[in-house]
Amino acid sequence: MKAAVLYGPRDIRYEEVELPDIKEDEVLVRVKYTGICGSDIPRVLGNAAHFYPIILGHEFAGEVVKVGNAVRNVKVGDKIAGAPLLPCHRCIDCSRGHYSQCRNYSFIGSRTFGSWAEYVKIPAINAVKLPDEVGFIEGAFFEPVTVALHGLFVMDFKGGYDVAIVGMGTIGLLALQCAKILGAKRIFAFDIDPERLNIAKEYGADICVNTGDESFKEAIADLTGGRGFEMVVEAAGVEFTEKLSLEIAANKGSVLFIGTPSKPITLYPREFEHINRKELTVRGSWMSYSAPFPGREWDLAAHYFKKGWLKVEKLIDRIIPLNDIACAFADLETPGKVKGKILLEG
Repeated sequence: MKAAVLYGPRDIRYEEVELPDIKEDEVLVRVKYTGICGSDIPRVLGNAAHFYPIILGHEFAGEVVKVGNAVRNVKVGDKIAGAPLLPCHRCIDCSRGHYSQCRNYSFIGSRTFGSWAEYVKIPAINAVKLPDEVGFIEGAFFEPVTVALHGLFVMDFKGGYDVAIVGMGTIGLLALQCAKILGAKRIFAFDIDPERLNIAKEYGADICVNTGDESFKEAIADLTGGRGFEMVVEAAGVEFTEKLSLEIAANKGSVLFIGTPSKPITLYPREFEHINRKELTVRGSWMSYSAPFPGREWDLAAHYFKKGWLKVEKLIDRIIPLNDIACAFADLETPGKVKGKILLEG
C-alpha cells in the first residue's frame, strides 16, 4: 500500500509499504479521509515523534475490508470512524473506565502506525460504526468532536448558563456546537481572528468577542452584569487565553482547560488568585474516552451528526490527496496560511 512515512523532522515521504497483518481481534480499514491534527505538527516539523520511521495520523474514517476471526461487532463493508487510543484494559484506571489515564497505553498514529496510509489496522473494539446518514468526511471529525464533548463532561457542563469558549480553532468551534446542543443559555465566542469569529457566529455563537479589541473586557462586563461566566472553556492552549479564562470566570465558576500549551505559562500571584478568591473549579481534560470503551462521547458524536446538529464544512481548510502531504506541511510552517483542518483523501 501507499503511505506517508515520516523519517525525521521535515522528512515525510509518500512511498510503498507493506500492508498490515491483522490479528483475530483486529480489523483492516481502507482509509477514506484522515486529518492533520495540531499535535501532528511538532511531530513532523519538529522532533516530537516517538520513533522513526513512523506513519502518523489518528483522525480517520473508512471502510472495513477485512476482519479477524474473533470479530463480531463489525463486518466487511461497514463504514467506521477509528478511536485511536489503545489502552491496556487491565490497569486500575482502565478498570474504572478512565482509559485516557492508562499508563500502559499505546496510540494509533503516534506510538503505532496510523492512518496516513491507504489502510490502517485497529482493534475491532476501536471501530465506531457510522450511521447511514453520516459520511466519511464527518467520520474523520469524530475524534476531535469527542475531545470537545469529553471536556464538557469532565467539567460537569450544565445547560442554562452563559458559557465562554476561548479559542475558535477546530476544538473550540466543536465545543461551541456541543455546548449549544447541551443547552447553553448564551454562548460567547472569543478569538482574535475575525474570520474564525464569523464561523463561530454561523455555528451558533450568540456573541462574538474579538480579543484584539482593547475594550473587549469592558464589553464582557456590560454583557454579564459584571459577573463573568459560570462556565469557561479554554481551547487555544496559549498563555494569553489560559490567563484570560481565569479572569473572566464568575465567582464559584467552572474553568476547563482543554487546549494543550506548547510553551511555558507563568501565572503571577494576582493571576493565580483568581482561583482562590473566586473559589473556581478548575479542571483539565485529556483525550475523549469513557466506559464502556470507547465511550458515550463516540456514541453521541454519531448521534449528533446523524441528527444534523454538528457542522464541519467551515472547519476544513482543504481536502488534498495523501500524496500531497509534504506540501500541506510546507504551508503549515507559514503562520496564517492554513485556516482550519487539512483533510487527506485516501
